[in-house]
Amino acid sequence: MTAKDFGNIIRDTRKKSKLTQAELAAASGTGIRFLRELEKGKPSCQLEKALLVAHMLGIKLEAKLPTFL
Repeated sequence: MTAKDFGNIIRDTRKKSKLTQAELAAASGTGIRFLRELEKGKPSCQLEKALLVAHMLGIKLEAKLPTFL
């Protein structure tokens, strides 16, 4: 998955939830500029804020350790 793919998921889920960028930014405690950059797939977006936005939208992320560990 790329930053662009993640941004598309955020944008599509926000729209399906019928939220504006301003509403989601306010609900997640981020700024509209951050949200715009996240949705565009800016690779240098802050991980903590991106995870917060995903959580607010109900998006579940999973990280698994490699099987060799």
